[in-house]
Amino acid sequence: MMGDPVAELPEAEYRRVWDRFYTDFGFRPSTNSFTWPSIEEPVGSVTWSLAALDDDPGDERLDRLVAVVRQGLASCVGPQGTLLALDWQHTSYRFAPREVGGPGQPAWPLSPYPDGDYYIYLSEDFRCGSFGHPWEESLCLFGEELLAVVSAEVDEVLGSPIRRAGTAEGPA
Repeated sequence: MMGDPVAELPEAEYRRVWDRFYTDFGFRPSTNSFTWPSIEEPVGSVTWSLAALDDDPGDERLDRLVAVVRQGLASCVGPQGTLLALDWQHTSYRFAPREVGGPGQPAWPLSPYPDGDYYIYLSEDFRCGSFGHPWEESLCLFGEELLAVVSAEVDEVLGSPIRRAGTAEGPA
């Protein structure tokens, strides 16, 4: 277990984690839509457009999405588990999701919603997480356990997925 509920990744670990993410997910950062989705979306993944949040006065749907994804991630790592919160080319963190976000606790680092940069949550073993793409305006969730917990509610908030396992969804 960690001492602090949220800790900045030291430089050497920051580089190691990002190097592994680039390798494991074939990460190709770009604003060019021809290169998207910018990662090789895993077999056990679902990606949604965030366009449904464009008309969300009061941010009610956004708040629900964030809560659902955070609860799902916390459930996947268990009561003593930690997550990595990666902000491309910025400070990244390791944190204990059950010890943040509540009354008197530190805030969650970052958000599943990509606010201007790639925001990524990962379990320590990289088996589950989220990839928020700011320019495609999409959210990819991966890991069968995470998807089993959150998919139905994310569908309610964002609508039908645009991709499953990196493959475009057909018309309904």
